[in-house]
Amino acid sequence: MLVLCAPRSGRYLCRLIYPFQLNTNNTISPLQLLLGYLPPDRSLWSSELAKKRSQYKNFKDDLLTNPSEITRRMYNSNSAALGIDDAKSHTQTRLLLSRSRITHQDHPLSLVKTSIWNQFFQDTEIIDQIDRDVNRTHPDIHFFSGDSLFAKSNQEALKTILIVFAKLNSGIRYFQGMNEVLAPLFYVFKNDPDEENEAFAEADTFFCFVELLSRFQDNFCQQLDNSIVGIRSTITRLSQLLKEHDEELWRHLEVTTKVNPQFYAFRWIILLLTQEFNFADILHIWDVILSDPEGPQETLLRICCAMLILVRRRLLAGDFTSNLKMLQSYPSTNISHLLQVADKLHVQSV
Repeated sequence: MLVLCAPRSGRYLCRLIYPFQLNTNNTISPLQLLLGYLPPDRSLWSSELAKKRSQYKNFKDDLLTNPSEITRRMYNSNSAALGIDDAKSHTQTRLLLSRSRITHQDHPLSLVKTSIWNQFFQDTEIIDQIDRDVNRTHPDIHFFSGDSLFAKSNQEALKTILIVFAKLNSGIRYFQGMNEVLAPLFYVFKNDPDEENEAFAEADTFFCFVELLSRFQDNFCQQLDNSIVGIRSTITRLSQLLKEHDEELWRHLEVTTKVNPQFYAFRWIILLLTQEFNFADILHIWDVILSDPEGPQETLLRICCAMLILVRRRLLAGDFTSNLKMLQSYPSTNISHLLQVADKLHVQSV
């Protein structure tokens, strides 16, 4: 049994990029444990990895196949079940299906909701959005951007993960910015020193991405926006947290200058601060968020509150326009100090 300790006072006892030894030849990433991708029992790690990686391959085979190929496979299966194996049938199957054998539901122009073609065309819009967003992911980092084969292959992996996720999760599908949340996970797995783990970085990233979003799933579900567990409720909790620890700042922001926290905190929370800090700092912050046993949501909110407190002097001196501009483009700060302030908020609340 492996026990992970939560960081306190700026000391990070479990870094995302430091692997654990699996056996004499293999290692695993702390992320796989922190996010519940792997069970605590070491003896199950190898079999679980093999099962999940095989499952991801099946997801891709099932979800990324062109509808024409799916229809052809269905016909092959039906023909085999009926014992049809004559030369004419084989030729039609191998080349093109005859029009008489294409059902209304399987026709490319079908409007039937269950039609694989109808779903294919509905997915196209999301896939196009994913393609645009991934191409814009961290343009300043060669790992994600550029004309090299390495960067291109990494982009393709990100796109594939997001497409598979969108197809499997109809309630969430895809929202703009998911690529930014996915990028740190894939970066960690792709830089694993173990060659086998690096080769399966895409599969491991997919499942950890699912686990990560599941911890914040109520924030992503639009149907829950106005509920007691949705994103608006989460933003309200941030507001209450600020009021509890710095009522003067809270009053100036929300009463005097009328800066609604939704104007800035929505992006902070939904994208897990990935847009507010540089890439190295995000890994640093996620160390704390993901390893806190009290849960990532509360830790994230304390860090958001600490971000406000760190710039309180500028906020107290500012008006609506200047404050909103600063909070939507958060200034550079010392991340270790930020996390120490967030930790003090936790101590004061206990």
